[in-house]
Amino acid sequence: MNTVIAAAERGKRWDVSHLALHLFFIALCLAIVVPLVLVVSISVSDEKLLLQHGYRLIPETFDLKAYRLILQSPGQLLNAYAITIAVTLLGTAAGLLMTALGAYVISRKDYRYRRITTIYVLFTMLFNGGLVPFYILVTQYLHLKDTLWALIVPYLLNPFYILIMKGFLDKLPGELYESAKIDGAREMRIFASIVLPLALPALATVGLFIAFAYWNDWWLGLLFVDSPGLVPLQLLLYRIMNTIEFLTNNIGVAGVDIDLSSFPNLSARMAMAVLAAGPMMFVFPSFQKYFVSGLTVGSVKS
Repeated sequence: MNTVIAAAERGKRWDVSHLALHLFFIALCLAIVVPLVLVVSISVSDEKLLLQHGYRLIPETFDLKAYRLILQSPGQLLNAYAITIAVTLLGTAAGLLMTALGAYVISRKDYRYRRITTIYVLFTMLFNGGLVPFYILVTQYLHLKDTLWALIVPYLLNPFYILIMKGFLDKLPGELYESAKIDGAREMRIFASIVLPLALPALATVGLFIAFAYWNDWWLGLLFVDSPGLVPLQLLLYRIMNTIEFLTNNIGVAGVDIDLSSFPNLSARMAMAVLAAGPMMFVFPSFQKYFVSGLTVGSVKS
């Protein structure tokens, strides 16, 4: 009888802990989803109603004026999308390859300068030359100003991503390399045929980080791009937002009598956020399985 009561009490405690855990994650999901829904709702809301009644999860009236304002020049927006997609694809592929190569070298225990190279990579993570030397390097020495490579080369290698990849490759047994060498495989064959397939979860995780960095970047375009044909998406939306803010704040100062109550200031900002983040919202679920595996790899030893 006592055993049955004790088991019932343990089951009750287990149910309570499970309920608390489920409630916590439900609250966490709501904290993530509700702001996203609010952004979409504001982007399709009427500006006058936003000023009168504030933000609502469900818009009172459905209005696409903000999107029509941003999409007045679809050619420029499509060109910015094309530039950003090209930079993201090329940069992610090249950056992922260079990151994997660098991490593979310093993860090999038979590499004599492994410790020194790792310290060097960590040092560049803590200190850098500053903005002015960086600008001079890209424009005066590499001659990349106003080219597509100015948006790609500066982000090709990130020491943090190299260390993440190294932590994964450290888990691979050294016997794999030794047996491959006995079979006559060279280093590049070992890297391409053995290391890369086994490192797929880590590659997907780091690749997603690199892709997000390229997709969300507007700083490099602001520094190095003057040609309208090379403006990336984020920089274009940034300029549109500044233009809207300038018009909103300076129409009255200039003495021009224009009713701005219906001008989509708030809704246009949210519409730009939707246009900028939308594609990545569809890409992330495709890599979610590998992303989770890459984050948890090495946590359990077999």
